[in-house]
Amino acid sequence: MKEKIIGKIAISNRHVHLTKEIYEQLFDEPLSIKRPLNQVGEFASFETVTLKTEKAQIPNVRVIGPLRKYNQVEISRTDAYTLGLNPPVRQSGDLEDSETITIVGKKGEVTLKDACIQAERHVHMNEKKAQELGLKHEDMVKLIINNDKGGVMEAFVKVSSNGFFEIHIDRDDANCFLLNTGDEVEIEK
Repeated sequence: MKEKIIGKIAISNRHVHLTKEIYEQLFDEPLSIKRPLNQVGEFASFETVTLKTEKAQIPNVRVIGPLRKYNQVEISRTDAYTLGLNPPVRQSGDLEDSETITIVGKKGEVTLKDACIQAERHVHMNEKKAQELGLKHEDMVKLIINNDKGGVMEAFVKVSSNGFFEIHIDRDDANCFLLNTGDEVEIEK
């Protein structure tokens, strides 16, 4: 009998990744670390923005650091309904033909074209862990949830040098399956 692969859930709430140029249009102060994230070198900052469309606004959306080479807004389907958007489900960085959204900071606001997505479910890991599990970057796996509202979700494997082994799902997926950060699920190849 083969050994089960167990992974821990990390719920990814709405957040933004910004370039230095856009960040400086929104804030005067440098990006500051509120708390480190499990993905090595990444952190939740003290800085927050408001997401704005013609239909609605969502305040207190966390800026994730460090600053990046591209701007990206990650929201759930529920957030999309609130804002009147229809962002595609995509891997991070795949922004072509995604939604336009306005970001409001302390200093100003910026409207970004092709910046808003719903993040695809993914399992972070580094190269060593991927080799140990017999997985490679962009493999698809099944997440088996065994609880009162169990079921199966698909996720892709995201291998990176700073990858900390955990499963990222958004708030809507977590609510659907009664999952919390830290809960364990089985990963099936």
